[in-house]
This record gives sequence, structure tokens and C-alpha cells, in this order.
Amino acid sequence: MTTEKETATPADVEVASQEEQIDQTTEAQVEEPSIEAELAGCYAKIHELETYIAEADKREQDIQLRAQAEIQNIRRRTEQDIEKAHKFALEKFAKELLTVVDNLERGLVALDTAVTDEKTQALVDGVEMTHKEFVSTLAKFGIEAIGEIGDVFNPELHQAISMQPAENIEANHLSQVLQKGYTLQGRVIRPAMVMVAA
Repeated sequence: MTTEKETATPADVEVASQEEQIDQTTEAQVEEPSIEAELAGCYAKIHELETYIAEADKREQDIQLRAQAEIQNIRRRTEQDIEKAHKFALEKFAKELLTVVDNLERGLVALDTAVTDEKTQALVDGVEMTHKEFVSTLAKFGIEAIGEIGDVFNPELHQAISMQPAENIEANHLSQVLQKGYTLQGRVIRPAMVMVAA
């Protein structure tokens, strides 16, 4: 048996060699585009993943900023609540003390109209001093009286019982104060009961 190589002529060998080279070049050319396409796909996937990571980083930063803002808001609200609690902790206690002030003032009015001698004058002076000291102590804690005759009527501060004509007092001004009102740190704890000039 003879093989092709044995019977092949040098021209045939050269042609076969050229065909083999062409086949290898063609195979290389066919393989190269597929590698380039694969590389392009990989680069596209890498770009897609990098974009996804960048977006995820932005979302994470946004979440962190929102969380920090929420923490600051909670801290500020808590501080405000604590401040209000300190400021208005006395409100219930102050309301109870207002009846004591009212009774002292009623006692002073009664003592002023009563006939006094030297013995009772000492009592009147003592009650006046007690009243003055009591009102001063309330003021130290931010409790202020509201509602004086001649003040402009303010429905947020005054509770009008009625309107009546009054001499020497302008309309919508207080003509009579039946019961003083009080504020605690600027907040009304009891409105003044008043008569308003018509």
C-alpha cells in the first residue's frame, strides 16, 4: 500500500501545504471574531456590573443620609419634648396654687372693706405681704397674671362673660376683671374671666 505522500509530487505537496496554511488562517480568522465578540460581551457585562455597583453605592449613601437625618430629627424632637416637660411640669401644680392666690385676693378685698383698727391693720399688712411674696414666687417660675382693666380683649387670653357699655373705656377693652388669668412660660393655664366694654 502506498500512501499519498509517497506518490505525491513536489507540486502536490506544495499545493497541499498552501491549502493547509489557508485552512489554518481561515480557522484563526473564524476563531478571532468569536473571541473578540466574547471579549466585547465580557466588557459589556463588566460595564453593566460597574453601573449596578455605582447605583447601589448611591442608594446606600442615600439610605445612610436619610438615617442620619432621621436620627437628628429624633434627637431634636426629644430635646424639645424634654424642654417642654421641664417648662410645663409645674402646670398642674400651678393651677392648684391659683386658687390660693384667688383666696388671698378675696381676703384682701374683704379686709379693705372691713372696719380696721390697729390690731386688724397688722393682719391686713400680713396678708398683703403674704400675697405679694406669693405672686413674686409664682413669677420666679414663669407664672404671670393676665387681664387688667383697659387691656385689649384677646380671646386667647380672656374669657368674656358679657359685654356692657363702660365709661372711659374703649370698645373691645376690658372693663372689669372678675377673675385674673395666668400664663406659665407664655402659655395660658387659665384665661381671665372678664367683662368687655361695648
